[in-house]
Amino acid sequence: MPSEDEWAARVDLAAAYRLCEIYGMSDMIYTHISARIPGEPEHFLINPNGMLFDEITASSLLKVHVEGRILAQSDERYGLHPAGFTIHSAIYRARPDVNAAMHTHTIAGMAVASLTCGLLPLTQTSHRFIEGLSYHDFRGPERNPGRRDALAADLGANNCAILRNHGLLTVGPTVAEAFNYMYGLERSCQAQIAAMACNAELNTLPQEVVASSAAMYAPGAVRRYGLLEWPGLLRRLDRLDPSFRN
Repeated sequence: MPSEDEWAARVDLAAAYRLCEIYGMSDMIYTHISARIPGEPEHFLINPNGMLFDEITASSLLKVHVEGRILAQSDERYGLHPAGFTIHSAIYRARPDVNAAMHTHTIAGMAVASLTCGLLPLTQTSHRFIEGLSYHDFRGPERNPGRRDALAADLGANNCAILRNHGLLTVGPTVAEAFNYMYGLERSCQAQIAAMACNAELNTLPQEVVASSAAMYAPGAVRRYGLLEWPGLLRRLDRLDPSFRN
């Protein structure tokens, strides 16, 4: 039986999957969100490969060792996705400060990941990310555990990354924070793609304005994003479908 702390992590992670679906950031079964189990630094929770995001419940999540052993699964039909293991274990091995990670393949995220310029500081929302954003070059699908160190090195100490020609990646000390990072990064990409699609001159901001704006989002300058919003998001899920808690 899961401990009380593990069960709480399972509920939060299952909620993140449902919210990812609600906010249009899922890709059927092909992306993943994970959470490190409190008090068990080498173990993390992740979706079973084959379940849609709106099917995920707290009890359905896989419990996995960072070297790939499945420690607990509720349905043997659904195993561990190779890319899910590679990406998330890379992060947990390298970043003891990280307890949650989220990877997406949204249209906007993939589009910005395919641009040489990457994310541009066009909007206030993007300024939150522009100074602490990593880039990781594409070398094929992230299914090779031998490339975990390269991914972790490119992420470095940042909490957000663009996986070039692939998608987006965010991490955080909690599921709530990793989800909030992704929500904001995704909207930044959506706004950029919409603006560029207008085929009109972009209103490029002076560098000093961007730097001043970005500084207002720096760690310590503002509250930790995600923590204030998370209870409200859970209330929304409870109104819509509380089965994620099962």
